Amino acid sequence: MVNPFDWRTVLLARHAQHVVLIHFPIALFVSGVALDLLSRNARASGLASAAYLNISIAAATVIPAALTGLLAWQFALEGKQLKGLLLWHVVAASIAVMLVIASWWVHRRSRVSEGTALLRLARVPLELLGTAAIVLAAHLGGFLSGVNS
Repeated sequence: MVNPFDWRTVLLARHAQHVVLIHFPIALFVSGVALDLLSRNARASGLASAAYLNISIAAATVIPAALTGLLAWQFALEGKQLKGLLLWHVVAASIAVMLVIASWWVHRRSRVSEGTALLRLARVPLELLGTAAIVLAAHLGGFLSGVNS
C-alpha cells in the first residue's frame, strides 16, 4: 500500500499536480465573477477591486493548471490520440483558459482606460461564458478522474 504522507507520492505522481492545481483558478475565477456582478453599480468599490484581484490571480494560475493537464495527458496516456470525454475535456478547458485570460484582459483595459462602454458591456457576458466553460470542463474532468462516475 502506498503511504499517503510520503512526499514522493504527492510530488511525483504522474497526474496529481493537475488535479491539485486546477482548483485554484476555478475558485478564483468564479468568486471573481460573483464579486464583479455584485459590484456592478459601485464604480470604485472594494468589491470591484477584489473581483479584479481574483480574476487576475485566476488568469495567472490557469496557465500552470493547463500545462499540468497537458503533461498529465502526455505522461498518463503516453500522448495517445485524444478521443471521447478526454477530447471534450481538453476542448472545454482550452476555451475556458482563453476566456479567463480574455476576461482578465477586458477587466484590466476597463480599469486602465476608465473603460469604454463596449468593454464594460462585453465584460459580463465574457465572464459568464468563461464560468460556463469552466463548469463544463470541471464536470467532464470529474468523470475522467472517477469522481462523478
